[in-house]
Amino acid sequence: MSDEHWYEDETGPMVRPYTVTRGRTRPDGRHAVDLMSRVTALETGEPGAALDHARVSLLGLIRRGPRPVVELAADADLPLTVVRVLLGDLAEAGLIRVDPPRRTPADGPAADPALLTEIVARLREI
Repeated sequence: MSDEHWYEDETGPMVRPYTVTRGRTRPDGRHAVDLMSRVTALETGEPGAALDHARVSLLGLIRRGPRPVVELAADADLPLTVVRVLLGDLAEAGLIRVDPPRRTPADGPAADPALLTEIVARLREI
């Protein structure tokens, strides 16, 4: 895997994003690709000849380890919209898995009403 960039630093994109996505602006409806979705490469062997340079390069980034969509877009130096479409294509081909974002305690206490009740009670004590 080479470290080629899909953009030239001084002249801008070598290939327009709509060309890479074949004019599509969204991934197929079957594959929800959220900004914080976690993408993992599946062990299915080498991609077929049907994949172009953009998809093969993105798959190479994914094979370095599972990571969020937003991080892949930054590393690929491509617009998020383009990366989402390409990820949908790779998921459709069975080469990757896109998992929904994990909820963390930083996402808020909305999932635990008992905790909210306790917080309200403690605030009233103050």
